[in-house]
Amino acid sequence: MLPLSDLFFFAVAALGLVISPGPNMIYLISRSIVQGKRAGLISLAGVICGFLFHIILVSFGLTTLLFAVPFAYAALKIVGVIYLLYLAWQAIRGDSPFETKDLPKDKPLKLFRMGFFTNVLNPKVAVFYVSFFPQFVKPELGNVLYQNLLLGLVQVSVSFSVNFIIVLTATRFALFFNQNPRWIRFQKWFMAGILTGLAAKLAFDKVK
Repeated sequence: MLPLSDLFFFAVAALGLVISPGPNMIYLISRSIVQGKRAGLISLAGVICGFLFHIILVSFGLTTLLFAVPFAYAALKIVGVIYLLYLAWQAIRGDSPFETKDLPKDKPLKLFRMGFFTNVLNPKVAVFYVSFFPQFVKPELGNVLYQNLLLGLVQVSVSFSVNFIIVLTATRFALFFNQNPRWIRFQKWFMAGILTGLAAKLAFDKVK
């Protein structure tokens, strides 16, 4: 079993991923505003299945990589730090996810499919798994595959909880931000601050 402190820090990193603007967030907010909460929840189900797809692939792949390549952890740590700083920069200079575009109304199966492929084809998710999972896996604690799957469960739980709230409140938040444009700047800098803090914490953690 991984230490609770490690699981907590990983959950914070997962929170940084889910609150940073990207295809998943923009799609879910747009879909919820245009077609309602039910459509947003169906799309969210597709997104979560996309996460599970990534988790299965990455868990088996990383289990092999960490045992086969001695310097894999150090390399992935550097990638993780650079990636978090990139997300922070994107959070500042990119559009707010609440500044959405209209989408056509679609049927449930298409909503699920689009949510799934929006996530499966999102490189941000793949990079997060590949660069972060190895830094929390401790081979000395036992089954590496189990640890990867546990981290995946934590990430999916965080993502589902945050996105579920976003879907239910998307219309209200969009109206609020449209009426208070200054809060959009605050939102961007808040996200950037969290991501930069995570990058600093990761950079100064000791290598295994």
